[in-house]
Amino acid sequence: MSAKKLLFVTGTRADFGKLEPLALAAQQAGFVVSFFITGMHMMRRYGETRLEVKRFPGAEFFEFVNQREGDAQDFILSKTILGFSDFVHEHRPDLVVIHGDRVEALAASIVCAMKYIPSAHIEGGEVSGTIDESIRHCNTKLCAAHFVSSENARQRVLALGESPESVYNIGSPELDTHARPSGVTLAQVKERYAIPFDDYGIAIFHPVTSEADTIGTQARSLFERLETSGRHFVVIAPNNDPGTEDIFAVLDTLPKERFRQIPSMRFNYFSELMKNAAVMVGNSSAGVREAPFLGIPSLDVGTRQYNRSTGHSIDQCSAFDTASIDEFLQSRWSHRFASDRSFGRGDAAERFVITIQAGEFWSRPTQKIFAQ
Repeated sequence: MSAKKLLFVTGTRADFGKLEPLALAAQQAGFVVSFFITGMHMMRRYGETRLEVKRFPGAEFFEFVNQREGDAQDFILSKTILGFSDFVHEHRPDLVVIHGDRVEALAASIVCAMKYIPSAHIEGGEVSGTIDESIRHCNTKLCAAHFVSSENARQRVLALGESPESVYNIGSPELDTHARPSGVTLAQVKERYAIPFDDYGIAIFHPVTSEADTIGTQARSLFERLETSGRHFVVIAPNNDPGTEDIFAVLDTLPKERFRQIPSMRFNYFSELMKNAAVMVGNSSAGVREAPFLGIPSLDVGTRQYNRSTGHSIDQCSAFDTASIDEFLQSRWSHRFASDRSFGRGDAAERFVITIQAGEFWSRPTQKIFAQ
């Protein structure tokens, strides 16, 4: 019997950081692994991170340009559906693995559902702000199997009518990378990315699609406080959602001697950077998922991660709450907390492989039903 073919769909640096540990473990277990690379990966402004995906050893790679700068989300979705449908018509995988809540994931889950291609959704059942949450729940209803990161997420997926036999709590996959040595030193990270600071925080502030008209003002308020603090920050560029131009306009005004702006980073380098950071600030999921796991204080700014996670190391405030931002930077800087294991212990890939190695995983019916 030939080995099962697993296709991982990746559109951003963030989802690849979660898919890579699963793909590597599956490959080592004898599955044939390939990647459909699209989205931000293909865009030079965001680091052309397709090149990082293609560093994955022994896999086959398929690239698809699904957008240009400034394209509307619905246009990107429709274009990706067309491209992915053409692709799987020629290369029919045994299982398509998608992550989360981006339009590329939605496109893949729609195509798989229509063509009765088995699909697995990583990190469904999460709650957050913006259109992302709606897309995430749509993927839950379209996909056949669900690998969630917490018991709360599992219960939400069940509430959507998914069969308990198709929902697996494996934890958050990117924690697998953070749980082990990064393989690089902080000195190597600083050299590769020209980071001159010894004492630094990390700032990542993404657009919020439902707040595109105010996101530039929010960014200006937040980064003015970071600048006023006198601290040094490594700033990772925002994603390409509507409103990103307004955020870039703010980032471009920051003093370069105190703010090092980077389009993207290799995930193990980013892991080492996080492990040595004084704080994390912004609205990235890394601030409410990875930072608590590493015990790093984080300030969750605005509504993008609303209700997604709570923890003793997480503070939350509006971008316009300047007093809270100032207080966080003063009181939390370089503080360390005990590791929060609410989203797993760093063994998600092992749990994933155990599940897909079981014969019953592959014998589920192609037609889904609403589980009562």
